[in-house]
Amino acid sequence: MSKDSGLSLTEKDTSYFFHPFTALKSHESTGGKIIVEGKGSTLTDSEGNKFLDAMAGLWCVNLGYGNTELADTIHDQVKKLSYYHTFSGMSTDLAAQLSERIINMCPVPMSKVFFGNSGSDANDTHAKIIWFYNNALGRPDKKKIISRHRGYHGVTVLSAGLTGLSNLHDGFDLPLPMIRHVRPPHRLWEKAPGATDAEFSQTLADELEALIVKEGPDTVAAFIAEPVQAAGGVIVPPSEYFPAIQKVLKKYDVLLIADEVVTAFGRLGKMFGTSVVGMEPDLMTIAKGLTSAYIPLSGSIVSEKVWNVLRDGSEKYGAFGHGYTYSAHPLAAACALKTLEIVERDNYVGKAEKQGKLLHQLLQTHFADHPLVGEIRGQGLIGAVELVANRDKPEAFDPSLKIAPRVAKRSMELGVITRALPAADTVAFSPPFIVTDSELETMVRTVRKAVDEIGKEIGRM
Repeated sequence: MSKDSGLSLTEKDTSYFFHPFTALKSHESTGGKIIVEGKGSTLTDSEGNKFLDAMAGLWCVNLGYGNTELADTIHDQVKKLSYYHTFSGMSTDLAAQLSERIINMCPVPMSKVFFGNSGSDANDTHAKIIWFYNNALGRPDKKKIISRHRGYHGVTVLSAGLTGLSNLHDGFDLPLPMIRHVRPPHRLWEKAPGATDAEFSQTLADELEALIVKEGPDTVAAFIAEPVQAAGGVIVPPSEYFPAIQKVLKKYDVLLIADEVVTAFGRLGKMFGTSVVGMEPDLMTIAKGLTSAYIPLSGSIVSEKVWNVLRDGSEKYGAFGHGYTYSAHPLAAACALKTLEIVERDNYVGKAEKQGKLLHQLLQTHFADHPLVGEIRGQGLIGAVELVANRDKPEAFDPSLKIAPRVAKRSMELGVITRALPAADTVAFSPPFIVTDSELETMVRTVRKAVDEIGKEIGRM
């Protein structure tokens, strides 16, 4: 039996825990924050300090921390059936019930849902489904997947390449060779001066078509996109964007994957983000809000068009050789069913829409005239401010200044947890749906104070 080392929690953390998305050398020297408790929108660290969580964890704790209904559901399910697999046609009552519920909720007609454990593995699953699909159709060369710069689709070997952020590629020999990227609908940096949203959208659609033609339409299998790009900057597309993109995809028989990991289940003020932006996907990715992050669970949803090919293709290839030990885990499925029940019963989608309007009013009030803010973006209960060196003629800060990370650090010191997004100096807001008016006010005011203080540090205020 091992004995307690006598180390503090911080010392144990830096000595033994390999952190994700962390600067490894500096963390080993300085340590980080250790959270020990959560209730509502408030977190408490190991030293007793309290913080408002303006990010709902990682865009995911939609119902807030400490929900007793979810806790009781998980507890009761552990006692009834703690685990069983779903290989070789085996199932559980919960897997069947949850699948039915999700398919009936989908904003466009869908057929089946394949369960995993994270958005990353769900997008890997989609890639394998798409490759199997085209092999079954006798199109062995149609395997390339196009994503967008600043898109976020996961961190596994395949999905990290789909993610259009260089820090997920550097040092890892990624992306894999079948992945391509196009520009995102980011007005601040990508739209030509004087162009309308419609013209900008058509330009991006034309660029996508040119890439497909260059690569060869018989080699391009799918296009993957978030309704709103979350980690890449909270980038909301023009209303004309997806109609223009989908016209190109249909012309060249390219499948559309809607990555709804962040946007599904109410975050944008509707149950699904695809409804907000006018997407008509062939496949959908869900995770995060499906269980309010209480237990890991993801889903890869496929349309009837895709399912029919997979089903018939299995006669040639045999059993579908893909799956996870924990696919449709009973505890996760029970938690998801209860989460969806609560979201619908208590109208949390409507609450997210209402609180989202307040969030954006507050962002405009506190940041619209700020000399370091180049753009305020968002939709529903998700928002962001992008900090720039020059707002009149947009100019980015030197990345070495790490302006947004410094703002996030100062915000935490002031009692609010926000997030500095990669690829630009952007600070995000994505609070739990249960957030109160006064909590939202505190979150935005605190981040404004942090921006002012960092602005003074660099001599810009």
